[in-house]
Amino acid sequence: MRRFKLALGLFLGILVASPASAAPERFVLDPSHVSIGFLVGHARFADVLGMFTDVEGEFVYDSARQQLRSGSVVIDARSVFTGHEGRDDHVRNEDFLDTGAHETITFEASGYEASSENAGVLQGEITIRGVTRPLSLDVTLNRRDAHPIGGKDTLGGSARGSLLRSEFGMEYALEGDLVSDEIDLIIEFEAIRADD
Repeated sequence: MRRFKLALGLFLGILVASPASAAPERFVLDPSHVSIGFLVGHARFADVLGMFTDVEGEFVYDSARQQLRSGSVVIDARSVFTGHEGRDDHVRNEDFLDTGAHETITFEASGYEASSENAGVLQGEITIRGVTRPLSLDVTLNRRDAHPIGGKDTLGGSARGSLLRSEFGMEYALEGDLVSDEIDLIIEFEAIRADD
């Protein structure tokens, strides 16, 4: 009986100490290490690479159960940058992002389905120009560790996806595929545990 109690006590101790019992944790995107880029086809000659330079966001993630509890990202649409001032101004106007009326792009996560220990599909809704559509992103969780600079608990990842700009009211230059309808998304991020 004594052995049984000892074994039961050890088993319960392992359960309590196991990662499966860990609570969900809140992470905040590191603004100096988050990149949200996009590729837009130009007349089928080549893709134009652009990005947004002003991004903030956070999420609550249970790493033991691989469950995303919540997540949101806010992008300042006016911060778009493609390396050409005239083109950037055009992307900000009514033909594309219409930043005078819609200053932000938002993404609200609704769920995450893990396919392995470090990969899965993130589901959510993105709002551009006041129009909301579903968006799926293929996510790879690259590393979680103490950051080599400062030692903060950091989770880094990559995400890829695509959307059709016409679904958000951006129909400029669709004819002849002068500017592609499909936009490829390229996302790289580091997020710091909020209580670290």
